[in-house]
Amino acid sequence: MDLDALAEAKASRPQTQRADDVLTPKDLAVLHNPKNYSAFFDLGGLPGLERGLRTDIKSGLSERETGMDDVAIEPKTLIFGGAVHGNIHTLESGTLPSGQSLSRPPTRGDLFSDRKRIYSDNHLPVKKQPTFPKLLWMSYNDPILFLLTGAAVVSLAIGLYQTFGTAHTPDTPAVEWVEGVAILVAIVVIVLAGSLNDWEKQRQFQKLNKKQLERDVKAVRSGVSRLLRISEVLVGDVIHLEPGDVVPADGIMIHGHNVVCDESSTTGEADLIHKAAGDSVFSAMEKKNGAWDTDQYHMDPFLLAGTKVLDGVGTFLVTATGTNSTYGKILATLRDEPEPTPLQTRLVSVAKHITQAGAVFGTVLFVVLFIRFLANLPHNTQTPSDKGKTFVDIVIISLTVLVIAIPEGLPLAVTLSLAYASTRMLRDNNLVRHLKACETMGNATNICSDKTGTLTQNNMIVTACAISTTLQFHDQLQTSQLASGVGAGAINISDMNGTLDPDVTLIIQQSIALNSTAIEERRDQQFIGSSTESALLKFAQIHLGLGPLRETRSLARVTQIIPFNAIRQCMATIIQLPDQEPRYRVFIKGAPEVLLTKCSKSIHDAREGCQVATLSALVREELSGIVDSYAAHAFRTICLAYRDVIPLPSHSDQESDPLMTNFTLDYLLQDLTFLGVVGIHDPLRPGVVHSVKACQKAGVTVRMVTGDNVLTANAIARQCGILSDDGTDKSMLGVEFRTLGDDELKRAIPRLKVLARSSPQDKQRLVALLKEMGEIVAVTGDGTNDAPALSSADVSFSMGGNSGTEVAREASSIILMTDDFTSIVKAIAWGRAVNNSVKKFLQITVTITSVLVTVISAISNSGGRSILTAVQLMWINLFQDTLASLALATDPPNPRLLNRKPEAKSTPLITIPMWKNIVGQSIYQLTVLLVLYFAGARILSYHADTQIQQLGSLIFNTYVWLQIFNMYNSNRQCDNTINVFEGIHRNWLFMSINAIMIGTQVLISFVGGAAFSVVRLTPGQWAISLVVAALSLPIGVLIRLLPDKPFEKLQIALRKMWKMLWPW
Repeated sequence: MDLDALAEAKASRPQTQRADDVLTPKDLAVLHNPKNYSAFFDLGGLPGLERGLRTDIKSGLSERETGMDDVAIEPKTLIFGGAVHGNIHTLESGTLPSGQSLSRPPTRGDLFSDRKRIYSDNHLPVKKQPTFPKLLWMSYNDPILFLLTGAAVVSLAIGLYQTFGTAHTPDTPAVEWVEGVAILVAIVVIVLAGSLNDWEKQRQFQKLNKKQLERDVKAVRSGVSRLLRISEVLVGDVIHLEPGDVVPADGIMIHGHNVVCDESSTTGEADLIHKAAGDSVFSAMEKKNGAWDTDQYHMDPFLLAGTKVLDGVGTFLVTATGTNSTYGKILATLRDEPEPTPLQTRLVSVAKHITQAGAVFGTVLFVVLFIRFLANLPHNTQTPSDKGKTFVDIVIISLTVLVIAIPEGLPLAVTLSLAYASTRMLRDNNLVRHLKACETMGNATNICSDKTGTLTQNNMIVTACAISTTLQFHDQLQTSQLASGVGAGAINISDMNGTLDPDVTLIIQQSIALNSTAIEERRDQQFIGSSTESALLKFAQIHLGLGPLRETRSLARVTQIIPFNAIRQCMATIIQLPDQEPRYRVFIKGAPEVLLTKCSKSIHDAREGCQVATLSALVREELSGIVDSYAAHAFRTICLAYRDVIPLPSHSDQESDPLMTNFTLDYLLQDLTFLGVVGIHDPLRPGVVHSVKACQKAGVTVRMVTGDNVLTANAIARQCGILSDDGTDKSMLGVEFRTLGDDELKRAIPRLKVLARSSPQDKQRLVALLKEMGEIVAVTGDGTNDAPALSSADVSFSMGGNSGTEVAREASSIILMTDDFTSIVKAIAWGRAVNNSVKKFLQITVTITSVLVTVISAISNSGGRSILTAVQLMWINLFQDTLASLALATDPPNPRLLNRKPEAKSTPLITIPMWKNIVGQSIYQLTVLLVLYFAGARILSYHADTQIQQLGSLIFNTYVWLQIFNMYNSNRQCDNTINVFEGIHRNWLFMSINAIMIGTQVLISFVGGAAFSVVRLTPGQWAISLVVAALSLPIGVLIRLLPDKPFEKLQIALRKMWKMLWPW
């Protein structure tokens, strides 16, 4: 470390503390800003932090702590929550240190009140969402709306002048001001509706984000390991670390075994960081009088929030939480809006083209009407105010065309649909982390699924086992129901404890209890951790007489833990035996095909004692046969072995470690003594067979990628329906998969349905090859090493239950809250529903826009006024952009969605069936409007002025009802069904919006009056409106019955013609 850096480090050291001072957040902030070894040393290392934070690095915080003054500190001795380190006093026993008294039990609100006040809790900063007034401004902040507002204000001013400043005939009402007010009210309604939609979307995403941030961590409180919500973690807590965890807060390592962290997301450093215990670092610094050079020593005790634990186990002391943590400070500056999804991007492009077309039409309309206005001026006998009003009307109608043409509802529709689908998917136990996964999942063609917990229940029970080479045990009830022949000649598992020699029982107990990372929940006697380890621990308690897990572990001195790894396929724990000379025993469990080859001995007769005998090739073959019989009946197989080792002289120069006690796994995996093999049954999840069939019917190929034995995997795959019995499908071992080249694998993949004993790298390679073959791939994963495969997949599912790691969840796009394969099928249905919803809305938007722009641009009366007034058009715009999006974008998935194959990536956004409906309905609506406008008076024999006014209202009323009925056509166009009313009762929002639109249109027709430029219609005219509009339903049926092929050929011809006309 150079002199400048050393001076800076000293300047950032905390002030000298008295022994009884409580450390402040400012004192702790310098620890991790950046990793400050000098500050760590000046604070007194772990003992100093332990004192200053009023905690205990072995027992954690007291569950009864209220104020930090309750925790008395004596020199060299820590007292917390009634417990003295070294001489234990507990509140429960009533033996209290001097100066403390037993008071009422603290309420939940009192607990850790001082600690939360001083250091804050572990809630991460959340980006402040816009207020409703801000949303209103964002909706209104549009140049077109500004211009329209200005024109409306001018119209209102002229109208007020005409109303109050000019004379009126007795039969003419003075209501010229109404139109200007009506336009302004329409603008307010549109802005308000858009803001309410944005507010609802924001609220839905806040709920999803809050759900994403919730997770549990393992902590030690009052000496007991328990689960805490991550937001409940406090400064002073002692937290467990395991592979796959995401560090929940900043802290200092207490102790650990080979803990390796990836800090690239926080520090930008690509190298993996090996963590060292705080005491080891402090001791090394003491020898150098507090000096430290990170280039010379590679000992790092600092844990940073948000970083990932890739390997090893350990515990650490929390020193900063929430907004005070490294991750919290970064998060406060990086809370950006999510990136647009592919569908949103495509819709923005479509909206841009529609807007450009609308701008052209609006401009042309203004020019034409303005020229006609100028041409008529010499012969115009109107008053100046009337002339001004006519010009303002031209400006308003041209701007209204622009407002109509801008399809704000398109991006809104996809956002609403995604938000609605994400919220509803949560009910189906799918927590969506990335919105684009919703829409992508609808077109997935392949699912690479794990076995355990996804296809099976993850409710594991040991049903059979073989101890040494002579004894087999089985659960008579389970094996008789599941696998005839498995327990032939075996002893009932309930008699196991009485059959085995006590020394053999003890060594098996130790092998299961010590070589495990699962912990026991004191309250309900359940195990928290790996389901396989939990099953083994339950088995040991029930059938081997294993006592409380905490007591068993407290009697052993664990010196090293090598956690389970999918590549190694085993786990090892080393304990020091209570001998005079240093001697160690390593317990190993893992895949039988890995460990059996490493075993050279076995216990001769487990009924007689622990005497060992050589494991012959014949006996090893018999054991392999037992393993295969278990696997063939879908049992997961675990081998137990051990070995005694004596440490060799160390080649290290460190005086503190004259013997080598940090063993490598390669060194340990030799000359093992075989203890036994267990068969664990994990039943299929209910409904998984039906779900696999549903996927296959939907054109989605399901593959199983598992680390289990190939026989176990094949048995489960056949039960699920993944692997057929006719020999057309095949399974493959990971070893064989790794030896084949890419071209060979691409030829094999279409038939490959099971990949067994696979590594995470195999899964990643399979995903990459499938994507190269043009497939859209969904993957499930739960382990740390699954992260690369999850990141590379189009859609990735991680496990939200007990089996998933935080690293896997961080890499995934959807979290399966119950680890259930059925939830994946529901995700496919929702993905297709999202795509369908957007397409439905796109159809009605394009139809409304094309018809209105055509009609308004083509028709205007002699006064330059449109066939539909600005206020009427604003109501239609509200209908189009807001109400229709709510009604069509929230349709729940129809079971029929899973009867078709996924859409290819090249499928256009507007398909041939959609074009048929858009063109067909547009032609029908244009025909109706033009006939009514030009020939309506002659056909209906209208001659009186009152009847002519009613004709204008009839055209407006008919057009709105055409859109209402066309919504039903659009709602069923995507699946080409004849019955447009099928299943609409399941979408209450569709029904509600329809009721609102119908009610509003009826209200406008009866009381709209001058504001909407309408008069009341007769019953006969209502009948004309409804019958003509309802005819769009049978016309829609005829359109859907037309074959697609001729239209496809026509579309290809039109594209070629367009390219010829516009080659650039």
